[in-house]
Order: sequence, then structure tokens, then C-alpha cells
Amino acid sequence: MPSAASQPWLDLDLDAVALTAAVCDIESVSGDEAAIADAVHAALTDISGLEVVRDGNVVIARTQLGRPTRVVIAGHLDTVPLTRHTPNLPTRRVGDRLVGRGTVDMKGGVAVMLRLAAHVADPAYDVTYVFYDCEEIESARNGLRRIAAERPDLIAGDFAVLMEPTDGAIEGGCKGTLRVEVRTQGVAAHSARPWAGHNAIHDAAEVLARLTAYQPRVVTVDGLDYHEALQAVLVSGGTATNVIPDRCVVTVNYRYAPDRSEEAAEDHVREVFEGFEVTVTDNAGGARPGLDLPAAQAFIAALNLPVRAKEGWTDVARFAAIGVPAVNFGPGDPLLAHKDDESAPISQYTAAEAAMRRWLTQPGVTVAP
Repeated sequence: MPSAASQPWLDLDLDAVALTAAVCDIESVSGDEAAIADAVHAALTDISGLEVVRDGNVVIARTQLGRPTRVVIAGHLDTVPLTRHTPNLPTRRVGDRLVGRGTVDMKGGVAVMLRLAAHVADPAYDVTYVFYDCEEIESARNGLRRIAAERPDLIAGDFAVLMEPTDGAIEGGCKGTLRVEVRTQGVAAHSARPWAGHNAIHDAAEVLARLTAYQPRVVTVDGLDYHEALQAVLVSGGTATNVIPDRCVVTVNYRYAPDRSEEAAEDHVREVFEGFEVTVTDNAGGARPGLDLPAAQAFIAALNLPVRAKEGWTDVARFAAIGVPAVNFGPGDPLLAHKDDESAPISQYTAAEAAMRRWLTQPGVTVAP
């Protein structure tokens, strides 16, 4: 642990824009989140009424007000690496935008969470704030995944908001993502005498033909339309330019609606490619938005913002896996995430904080789980 003198300090009385800049300026590329976790932990520990737990580089702060409903607000502390040819730290203001690594993905959301934890002392719900590490790298290292497996009690709740960038809209749930390798088998031979072998790459034409003819579903789940997709994303095969290839692998990514389980998604893809060898390499289930739940309805009513389906995959699926319906909501346009010129309008940070405050402080709320 760094000394108090060297430890970065976060002033939670700064407005959302200035606090976002301060959070961004603590460099925290995935796997190197100790400094920002230290700063978040120290800032939250000073707030009365919060029970704060530190587990590795995951920091969890919870109110214990005896409310009938508990909501979870979560965000990751890490970013993708900085670029060397276009320095994107420290942050800077350019016109009405804040520019720098993390301004979109997703330290604006983290700053809003810190502001809420510090300044919403009497929320209508009990609130759990979850700040976690290693979201931008392999799933095995994801801090939220680890806590869900080892200490699910710390993140239990009736409804969750993941403050990933949504460009100011509400995005419900998420689609699942499945990757498979579809293999064809041939017989190697000299390319001058192809009749002596069998071309595995040519056989892959049937795999691609099935993909081209495939008609993806549009599925309505809890009132939101999810557009499925089945696409070839990689093709590999062959050993040399004068050898008939004896193998070919087409990697296929299936993005499936949250009405399908991981097992059902796998069964569907195997059916599409019946007759071929299919190997599953990755499968992460989606998450239903749970918009029929009272807590979700109260969230949508309080924010009064457009609601759409999350067409990608996010960590809301980890909440769904432990029985907590979740939505995505946060400042920043996700199309600008990870870009060298990552930036967001400063107005979105203050608007996101104001929207979340409306939800957490709406008077007279009585919501059953």
C-alpha cells in the first residue's frame, strides 16, 4: 500500500466533470488498478453511513438503512492501455468535451457513483456501490466475476445499474456471445496434382453459404427488441502456397438474445452447422433487462430517457447469473470507447448524476422486490 503522502486523493466535493478528470488522471490500465482502488477506498471510508469492504482491487460500499429494496450500482476501474503516439492522459477540456483515456469507458460512470455515494445520504433504496478491476481483459481475471463466485452476498440485490457508457440512454440487459470453430477436413497433396488430395478450404464454402443464407431472429424480451447475429469472424487454413490444404477452420460468433440459455445457443449453432465438426471456444450468456420489475419501472420513470436493448455483451450478465436483473446507463458514446481520441461531452456527466439522483431520491417510493 502506498504511503498517505504518495497516495492519489479524490475530492468527492468536486463536480462530476472535475471528478471524472481526477479519476481518469489516476492511470489504471487493466491489471494495474491498485492506485485507483486505494484512492476510491480511502475516499469512501471517510463517508459516514457506508459499510466499506476492500477485496483485492475491488471496493464495495453499502448502505444499511433497512429499506425493503436493495439496488446495486457498479462500474469498473480499469481502462485499456494508453496510446504512445497520441497521448491521452492527463485529461484535458477541448471546447465542451473532456478528452482522455477513460472519459468514455468508463470513469465518468465511476465519478458519478462516487458523487452519489458521498452526497445521497438518505436514498429511497439501500444501495450497494461496486468498483471492480480487470474488466477490459480476459474474463478469468474480472473482479466482478470473482466476487460473484466467491462473495455473492456482497453484490446481492433486487436490481442493478452498470454505469457503462450508453450515450445517455438506458440500455436493458445484454445479448449473449458464443464463439465456435467450424472445421473441415481434407487431404494434403501437391497443388499441381489436386486430384491426389482433397481441399479443406473449398469445403468451407458450404459453411459460408449457410452463414450467408442464415436469417437471424429479432426477439422481444421484456419489451425490448434484440437483434441476433451469426457471423464468420476468422478463417484459417493451409500450410503452404503449393500444398492442397488438409484443414480449414471458420470461427463463428453468435450474438444471441437473452431469452436463450447458453446451452440452447450452443444447440442452435450445432444445428446450423450439422454435418461439420463444431468446437465451442467461448460462451457467455446474456441478461434479461427485467423491465417488468417495480425497481426497474421506477428507474425508467425517474430518468425519463429513451430505453433500448443492449446489443452487445456487458457485465450485466454477471448480475443476471446471480439472479439480479440489470440495465446499462452511463455518460459517453460507446462508439468512442478505446479510441485514441476518446472523449465525451461534459454535459453528459452532470446529466447522468442528476438522473441517478432523481431515481435514488424520489419521494414516497415503496418498492417491493
